Amino acid sequence: MTVSGLATYVTAQTVTAADTHPLLASATRYADAVLLPTALETDRLGVTPDRIAEFSELHLLNHLAPAEFDGAGVDRHGDRLLHEILAGACLNTWLVWAQHAPVVGRLADAYTAGTELPSIGYEILRGRLLTGAAISDVRRYPDHFIAATRESTGWTFSGTISWVSGWGLNTVLMVAAVEGSTRTVVTALVPISDRVQASDLELSAVAGSRTERVTLSDVFVPEENVISRIPLSKYRTADFSTASDARPHHFGLAERVLGELEQAHPSAHELADLWRPRVAQLRADAYALSDAAKSTGNERHRIDERLAAKVAMGEALVNLTHALVIARAGRGIVRDNTAQLYARAALFVLVQGQTAEVRDAQLSHLAQIRKNQ
Repeated sequence: MTVSGLATYVTAQTVTAADTHPLLASATRYADAVLLPTALETDRLGVTPDRIAEFSELHLLNHLAPAEFDGAGVDRHGDRLLHEILAGACLNTWLVWAQHAPVVGRLADAYTAGTELPSIGYEILRGRLLTGAAISDVRRYPDHFIAATRESTGWTFSGTISWVSGWGLNTVLMVAAVEGSTRTVVTALVPISDRVQASDLELSAVAGSRTERVTLSDVFVPEENVISRIPLSKYRTADFSTASDARPHHFGLAERVLGELEQAHPSAHELADLWRPRVAQLRADAYALSDAAKSTGNERHRIDERLAAKVAMGEALVNLTHALVIARAGRGIVRDNTAQLYARAALFVLVQGQTAEVRDAQLSHLAQIRKNQ
């Protein structure tokens, strides 16, 4: 199934204005013509500056920005569809974009609420800059984190960020640092300078995402660059909620693998037919549960069911990608075969956004399978 087919698949149940949004159509054409045919090359050589320029021209760098910034103002449903389409075509490119896109959404929300943004924030809303995300280390506080120290006119950020995707393409990072004495998370826009240095992580999956470890050496952050200051406990609750959901890129990758299984021999096609309803149900359940949590305002709403859906989706991806390797009869592990690319991507998805609770749920599920055998 092509990425165009994916667009039909993911909108088959409910058609909304987002399904016919011009940006969705242009993103689908671009994914079919550019991202998918070059996915293996991108994994080897990395996402290029030209690709980011193309995303800017397509308004994919500010799809969540208000119309006054020439943004598409895409809603929650449309945003999910874009993530599915881009991840299904090239997970490396998707990862770079997926670090940037929520920053735009966050800035758009702040602007709509009447917050005065720093000048660099308006450039991001206009889709002129690519940002990187450096927020996950808050999960590891107090063992490992970016430290925020109060200064008279701002803050000093210091520490090593475990990973930043899109390094060399982004010019600014959104960094979440912790002020230890008050247990406050300070999130700010930090332009890349000579005090911001990277080292190679040598990833075996999503190696083309230009993901590196980045060290901040006493970087001064002016107060106007601060986006939010919230208690650590509140930040962790919201982060736990987000990390507990199966996400659109899981379903975009699954549909890509299902499509390639359908093009293999009859046994693989039959397997895809058996798995497709399961993936569709997990998708419907995951989105419904996430929406319900958002509507109630309770971050832990039906959290066990949401974790179970995420664990089940990770298991599905591993099984489907293993099936594709088998279906390729040995050729699937050759470097120029997409089967090995998707198998490595599935392993990445298992650990991406992994909180302690997500890890425990995954391991408990595997232990229960063994007990039941």
